[in-house]
Amino acid sequence: QVQLVESGGGLVQPGGSLRLSCAASGNIFSIYTMGWYRQAPGKQRELVARIDSSSSTNYADSVKGRFTISRDNTKKTVYLQMNSLKPEDTAVYYCNLWRTNVWGQGTQVTVSS
Repeated sequence: QVQLVESGGGLVQPGGSLRLSCAASGNIFSIYTMGWYRQAPGKQRELVARIDSSSSTNYADSVKGRFTISRDNTKKTVYLQMNSLKPEDTAVYYCNLWRTNVWGQGTQVTVSS
């Protein structure tokens, strides 16, 4: 069974950058689409970005041009590079094995001066 572990969150000032990582266990990571989601306090969880097995990507309108999702199948890891961060990006970020109930534990991102 695949397990996911996120890392890389933290506190950053507006305009700053962070890179999140999601490391997967298991041997079939490369065939899965992976997604990054986020959930802010009092809000529903929302899709931020996803990447399929051929590395085609999709982004939420709110992060287009600022965030980049990528994957390294040799390391079984998916990344989310976040630039030009805004206070409204503050949330717990989760990675997900697409269309499954496999989620990481989440990593907190706080954007504040």
